[in-house]
Amino acid sequence: MNLTPAQCRAARGLVNMTQQQLAEASGVSLRTITHFEKGGRTPIPAILRALKDALEAAGVIFIPSNGEGVGVRLRKDAELLGGTSRGGP
Repeated sequence: MNLTPAQCRAARGLVNMTQQQLAEASGVSLRTITHFEKGGRTPIPAILRALKDALEAAGVIFIPSNGEGVGVRLRKDAELLGGTSRGGP
């Protein structure tokens, strides 16, 4: 499953993670994340995987297209993991 810019933004919002925090958690540069989320460029698959892995570790579940489009949701135990205690949007 590919990660879309909208999914990345929505996933960060669910766990209250800034782009800087995602950069630190994923090892991906802030500039790459900013450009990706604006739809400016699509990173290579390894970068998309690193972003997705970091967001999943924070408690996000990525939902594949089911006829209504792709989406994201918060894992049930995410609050226990601290997924919603990060600072800033």
